[in-house]
Amino acid sequence: MDAVVQHPYARVPIPAPKPAAAAAARRPTREEAEAAVRTLIAWAGDNPQREGLLDTPKRVVKAYAELFSGYSQNAAKDLERVFEDVQGYDDMVVLRDIPYFSHCEHHMVPFFGKAHVAYFPSNGVVGLSKIARVIDTYAKRLQTQETLTAQVVAAIDENLNPRGVAVMIEGEHMCMSMRGIQKQGVSTVTTQFTGLFQDDPAEQARFISLVRSVSR
Repeated sequence: MDAVVQHPYARVPIPAPKPAAAAAARRPTREEAEAAVRTLIAWAGDNPQREGLLDTPKRVVKAYAELFSGYSQNAAKDLERVFEDVQGYDDMVVLRDIPYFSHCEHHMVPFFGKAHVAYFPSNGVVGLSKIARVIDTYAKRLQTQETLTAQVVAAIDENLNPRGVAVMIEGEHMCMSMRGIQKQGVSTVTTQFTGLFQDDPAEQARFISLVRSVSR
């Protein structure tokens, strides 16, 4: 029988944490997740049983299901359908200013900004909304901006087999704005290139010029 820890604010017993290996073997239930939220509220110094917080655990768990829905999404599936009839178009396709939000895996606080993606098609093009879906698939997970950038590049490169991929992601991190050094408005920029973009500095420069165009 599991040990039970009685929290001073709790009306029901809160199960003591299980060993990491056992916890990793299954996904916690919704009830366990809500109990964890109550524990965090109490740890912060508030009473999870007061009126304004009674339904907070349910709301937080529901919000987490949406905020971290990327774990149940598959970027490869989003990129399955390719349109080959593009009348011979073979120059770069650029999507800029794709908004995203994510959560820092170190502090679980938000970071957000815009992503810019380009690729040189080889066997056709993919629907424009699908690129945005790939961004969301990886952004809606616990992340670092560097990993997010690399994952988006890898998904497009592996599934579309283009002649080159370029990704630039700009982000403001609340773990830097709200805590620690508390510097607001700092923008972090990450880039990664493959194929023509990696081999030809002129194509890199053209991509960056299009992203930074004064027409924005």
